[in-house]
Amino acid sequence: MLRIAVAGSGPSGVYTAQSLLAQSTVPGLRIDVLDRLPCPYGLVRYGVAPDHEKIKSLQNNLRTVLEDERISFYGNVQIGPGGVSTDRLLGLYHAVVYCVGAAADRRLGIPGEDLPGSCSATAFVSWYSAHPDAAADGFRLDWLTARSAVVIGAGNVAVDVARILSRGADELRPTDVPHAALDALASSAVREVHMTARRGPSQAKFTTKELRELGALPGAEVTVDGAELALDPAYLDPATLPAPVRRNVEVLRGWATAPAPASRREPPRVLRLRFFLRPVEILERDGRVGGVRFEHTAPDGSGGVRGTGTYEDVEAQLVLRAVGYLGVPLTGLPFDPATGTVPHAAGRVLRVGAPSPGEYVAGWIKRGPTGVIGTNRPCAKETVTSLLADAPTLALRPLTDEPLPALRQAGLRPVEWRGWLDIERAEAALGRSLGRGSVKIPDWEGLLAASRGGG
Repeated sequence: MLRIAVAGSGPSGVYTAQSLLAQSTVPGLRIDVLDRLPCPYGLVRYGVAPDHEKIKSLQNNLRTVLEDERISFYGNVQIGPGGVSTDRLLGLYHAVVYCVGAAADRRLGIPGEDLPGSCSATAFVSWYSAHPDAAADGFRLDWLTARSAVVIGAGNVAVDVARILSRGADELRPTDVPHAALDALASSAVREVHMTARRGPSQAKFTTKELRELGALPGAEVTVDGAELALDPAYLDPATLPAPVRRNVEVLRGWATAPAPASRREPPRVLRLRFFLRPVEILERDGRVGGVRFEHTAPDGSGGVRGTGTYEDVEAQLVLRAVGYLGVPLTGLPFDPATGTVPHAAGRVLRVGAPSPGEYVAGWIKRGPTGVIGTNRPCAKETVTSLLADAPTLALRPLTDEPLPALRQAGLRPVEWRGWLDIERAEAALGRSLGRGSVKIPDWEGLLAASRGGG
């Protein structure tokens, strides 16, 4: 018999559990998938934009894994202070795989970053995704009274944020966006969104699918500056670029060269894509964000950029930074603050340079916040290969208690799979009462009440 805990129920955690089921030949394998939240699926539920229904449908695939009879889901289980310690977990399980992701966001490190009206894209995403921690993350509804917003970054998160700011509320009504967020977006005063990148179009990290979606927004017009794009040597001759990057450049080239209509009405919103701009200061006006000062950059000939010494101020009352996630330490595990990851060798946690028996990592806490959802599959498989190679030794260690009673004895109130199904039913009922489809419950109290059949 081998009892394994997987800490985290996002893609990396579920793919780890799936890989264990597929690769293991150990009789009596039991896997408990633990999560701090009462709901499974991690960033697929709380990070994928509500209008990306196809990606969100990945929940159905994750669900199939979690419904396997050899797997138990226990949500609302905090690991660390106020919950169960890593040492205690090793007494309850032969092995623990930590798939806890990267919960923090990177900062710009420039003056004015903490002004009211400046926050992380992570806080904005958590708010419109109904993450129960969103209220503490600092995104304020009154910031949507801004007329102009600047999104700093050129990855898919930046594109998501810019797209949601530029969408009409009627387009989001069929999604599961929480009702309060829908109402706030419906009354948003934002009419101009600037998405800025410090490097050129050939170095942007967004995918072509996400980029094209910006051009298909019915209530917004996308603008790019052909002269600005042409500063990138690869933009002028994209033939040698990798296919995904070349497609991005071709989309931008099409927007830059498209003739303007002879006559048209002013669009409700304008989305400006800007390149070769490095933020150096968030400007203050009347005690809050009033704009962003950028330094124009230029290619340095070695893949980076250099400052040109010329500056441009862009008016804005809302600034969202989307410059990457960052792993945070988990009490009881070693941590490398430089990379935001747990030191490991092929997924085996390293303590003072040596593998720690029974402790493993997978996902962003293992490799850093890189790749797409599918990248978690090979990452999980590598870790599981290491774990199963160690399994004969791990299985010899006696365990102290049954996990579920022990977690309850520690003062935790785990939400089991049937509790999650109760949350799903409550969200469906909430949506019906609002004349919509399923609508997420946005707060801890509501989720926990629903998990107990409280509606």
